[in-house]
Amino acid sequence: MTDALDATLAATLWPTRRSLRFARNAALAVGGALALALSAKIQVPFAPVPMTLQSLVVLALGAAYGARLAAATVALYLLEGLVGLPVFAGALAGPAYMAGPTGGFLAGFLVAAPLVGSLAERGWDRSWRLLLAAMALGHLAIFTLGFAWLAILIGPEKAFMLGVAPFALATIVKTLLACALVVAAWSALDRAPGV
Repeated sequence: MTDALDATLAATLWPTRRSLRFARNAALAVGGALALALSAKIQVPFAPVPMTLQSLVVLALGAAYGARLAAATVALYLLEGLVGLPVFAGALAGPAYMAGPTGGFLAGFLVAAPLVGSLAERGWDRSWRLLLAAMALGHLAIFTLGFAWLAILIGPEKAFMLGVAPFALATIVKTLLACALVVAAWSALDRAPGV
């Protein structure tokens, strides 16, 4: 019997016996946290929140990993930053950075990844329309928490003008690209012999 975790893209690409799942998932979580750290360094500087590829990676991880593994991966990434590893967009890390202007967006990652992952486990990752909707909901979660925290720090009007409006076009592009990557991966698997 196949459970939801076996139906994810990651589990399909890397099938393993139940006894080896922890090792596989640990390797995937470390790899996903590394991808998030690298995506943070690819940025267009904006103040007070830089534009990075992190949300694209968060959405793709959710769709590929499923809810629990995606949440664990994002939590690992945030823990790395909390203890001071240089995984965030800036050169700084630690609790002060996480309480700064990007803190709400970082918290949004921890909501968006399992949200998209939960929908992917229900088959939304097999249809580009449903996956696009799932990823749009994921981005909405990121921006809702990001805006809310930024509004506390600098006021709602400034938060919208500096933390939401400049990112609108890039958000659409990143959502479409993340969706295309996951759909293309499933399509390639469906065409592969013996899968």
